[in-house]
Amino acid sequence: MNKLLSACYAEYIKARKSKVFPVTIIAFSLAPIMGSLFVIVLRSRELLANNKILEEKAQQAAFSPDWPGFFGLLAQAVGVGGIIVFGFVASWVFGREYSDRTAKDLFVLPISRATIVISKLLTIVAWCLLLTVTIILLGLILGFALKLPGWSFNIFAESLKNIFITSIMVILLCSPVSFFASIGRGYLAPLGFVVITLVLAQIIGALGYGAYFPWAIPGIYSKVTGSSSILGYFSYALLIGTSITGYFATILWWLRADQ
Repeated sequence: MNKLLSACYAEYIKARKSKVFPVTIIAFSLAPIMGSLFVIVLRSRELLANNKILEEKAQQAAFSPDWPGFFGLLAQAVGVGGIIVFGFVASWVFGREYSDRTAKDLFVLPISRATIVISKLLTIVAWCLLLTVTIILLGLILGFALKLPGWSFNIFAESLKNIFITSIMVILLCSPVSFFASIGRGYLAPLGFVVITLVLAQIIGALGYGAYFPWAIPGIYSKVTGSSSILGYFSYALLIGTSITGYFATILWWLRADQ
C-alpha cells in the first residue's frame, strides 16, 4: 500500500509540474464558455440574425438558454469532447515515459510494475474527475452570471448525476488508450487510436448501432442524440468489458515489456 501511495505521489508531481495539466483545463473549459456564447446569441435577436452558424449548432445540440439546456450541453461535452481530452490525458501519462526516455528507469525500480500501472491509471481517474468538476464549477459561475432561468436543486442534482456518470464512462475507456500508449511507446499511437474511435463513434452512431460501440455509449447516455433509451444492459456491459480488457492488457504488456 505504501508503495502504491509513493507511486501515486510521483505521478502527481509529474502532472503538477507539467504544462499539460493547465492546457487540459483550458481545453475542457471551452464547453461552458461555448454554452454561454450560445445563451448570449439566442437571447439577442440582432446577434441571432448575424450568427446563423451558431444558431444551427445550438439547434443541433437541442440547446435552450436555461439551466436544463446548459447542463445538458455540459454533459454532451463530457460525453463527446471527453473522449479527446481524457484520451489525451491517458496518452500523456503513459506516453511521456517514452518521449522523456524514463520508461527504462521505471522498469528497474524496486516496485511492482503492476503497481506503477495502477498508480498511472489512478492519476488519470483523478485528473479527469478534476476536469469534470472544473467545467461544472465554471458552468455554475457563468450560468448564474447570465441569470439563466429554470434553476432548481432537483434539476441540479439530476444534471450533476448525468454529467458524472458520463464522465466515469469516458474515463473507463482510457484503459485501452493507455495500452496503445504503452505498445506504441509514445503519443502518436494512442492519439491516433482516440481519433479513430471518435470518428467511428460518430459514423456507427449515425447508422443506429451506437449502443454496440463502447466509444459511442457515453455520448448517447449524455443525450447528444436526443435520447438514451437505446442503451441496454449489454451496452454498459460492453463498455465495462472494454475497460477491463484494456486494464489487463496494459498490465500484461508492462510485465513483459523488456522480455
